[in-house]
Amino acid sequence: GARMTVVPQLSVSGAKAKDVTLDDAVFAVEVKPHLVHETVRAELNARRAGTFATKSRGLVSGGRAKPWRQKGTGRARQGTIRAPQFAGGGVAFPPSPRSFEVKVNKKAARAALRAALSDHAQAGTIGVLDASKFDTASTKAAAALLADWGKTTPTVLIVTEAEETLIKSFRNLERVLVTVPTEVEVAEIVWARSLLVSEAALPLVQARAAQERQEPS
Repeated sequence: GARMTVVPQLSVSGAKAKDVTLDDAVFAVEVKPHLVHETVRAELNARRAGTFATKSRGLVSGGRAKPWRQKGTGRARQGTIRAPQFAGGGVAFPPSPRSFEVKVNKKAARAALRAALSDHAQAGTIGVLDASKFDTASTKAAAALLADWGKTTPTVLIVTEAEETLIKSFRNLERVLVTVPTEVEVAEIVWARSLLVSEAALPLVQARAAQERQEPS
């Protein structure tokens, strides 16, 4: 469309250097909450280990013989002291190790990423970081930049793996999560109250969220 999504480019001096125009196909889409929700649910489920387990009556040791005879004792009939109603018995429907993976189509996941990014663009909570001023790692400079920007934390910063000075500058800040384009999750973008993307990472993020992706053959 004619409306361009323009966000500030932040640099160390704190002054708004210039404006950066974002790709509207990624940063100005209609937000579909259910898509975002599905994707976030899938991501959070994927983090679950699913390694917990308890024993059923068949797995608890002991209890082979009938505890008392079938009739004439005045007690209810029982076949094993390992049944769920006995102390020390098994668990009725025990959890067992399993995967919590939920399948979300790649197309839908990309759409959710676009929606999450567009949400920040519409709210004015996204900025592009000019990394050229960070010659040396400086948590102080990073803190000053965020303070000048004045957005609410938690903040997610997306950088490339190569931008080591940026990673070192921001990773120790309270309520700032530093991540890279290949690993950023929709859940993190939704969780973030503000989003920073380095100039080098921006095309990578846009490529990852693009409508059509050329899958490497």
